[in-house]
Amino acid sequence: MAQERLYLDYAASAPACEASLAAERAYEDAPYAGANPNSLHTMGRQAARALDGARTDLARALGGKFRPSDVTFTSGGTESNNLALWGLAEGARGKARRRTRVVLSAIEHDSVLDVAPSLRDRGFEVVFAPANREGVVTAEAVESFMGPDVALVSVMSANNETGIVQPIGAIAKVVHAAGALMHTDAVQAFGRIKLQLSDVDAVSIAAHKIGGPVGVGALAVRNRVPLRPQSFGGGQEQGRRAGTQDVRGALAFAAAAAACAKRLDENAELVAARAQRLQERLCAPGTGIHATVDVPYGAGRLPGLVSLLVDKLDSETLVLKLDEAGFEVSAGSACSSGSLDPSHVLLAMGIPRNVAFNSLRVSFDERVDEEALMRFADALLRLAAAEG
Repeated sequence: MAQERLYLDYAASAPACEASLAAERAYEDAPYAGANPNSLHTMGRQAARALDGARTDLARALGGKFRPSDVTFTSGGTESNNLALWGLAEGARGKARRRTRVVLSAIEHDSVLDVAPSLRDRGFEVVFAPANREGVVTAEAVESFMGPDVALVSVMSANNETGIVQPIGAIAKVVHAAGALMHTDAVQAFGRIKLQLSDVDAVSIAAHKIGGPVGVGALAVRNRVPLRPQSFGGGQEQGRRAGTQDVRGALAFAAAAAACAKRLDENAELVAARAQRLQERLCAPGTGIHATVDVPYGAGRLPGLVSLLVDKLDSETLVLKLDEAGFEVSAGSACSSGSLDPSHVLLAMGIPRNVAFNSLRVSFDERVDEEALMRFADALLRLAAAEG
């Protein structure tokens, strides 16, 4: 009998969770299903109340003293990051014309890094704070770029390729000491670990990373923070983001977030232990498989993201051969999986180019049990041995 395929690419997009699916079913049965939440009639007002409820649930799951009114719904993490960088940089410059520099970390997701050219077109200087060999962007590294001309700093909460958690609290203090704004892309970290948001001005999150629907995200921006809108046409989301809101998606996102928040500590501990055992088995002496970073899973690293380097096997070959064997993994960021270039994250960490071509990312949550992970380990070890 054929073995069931095993999906291990949760960092790209997690399978829909029951809480999210239940929220979508409840929406379909609601009298306001399909109504525009900006309409004044009864069904419109009902849809608006449901949307506000989702906003409240998301603010509660975020923590960091974000309020429901701070939450702006978007189409996903990419839009949230784009809006944050353009909107906050221009908002800061609007308040003080001298603030014309934006600091990004060198290990950001492409939805942050690829905004740099357009920021330059808008008159901003963009500089990049480096990461160390363990993939950490330190507060000291960011501080070296700070000055009275800095408008915005953006550093991700946890890296989507290595899982390394960044010292966002310490970085935010350095940023605010210079009078600049602080944004963090928490798309990969939200729902997996407790976020360091108390001193952050804005945070991006997305539904599909935690079992919610694809195509829904949010940008939370504190009310006192200047944000220039980047889309126009209806005044929705308090004028921050035009366009009729996806109430169904917002409710499903909020339900998934609430479910994650309810069992966050328990699941993080369980998944971290499974990831540690998987890594130890795969990276035993003589296997030809190595951990990208030597950081324990938990506080310093996302619990369910295993980043590996495999001798003599390039990323594309690894992904395709494992796919043939029934295992779905990725070479790093799924958003750039079609690229023939090595990971910019690994290069920024000082990993040699020829070694970075051999990277593999395995990601999962509590729904993947130990037996399944060991079955995957057997398959990867066989592949590595065949090349050895």
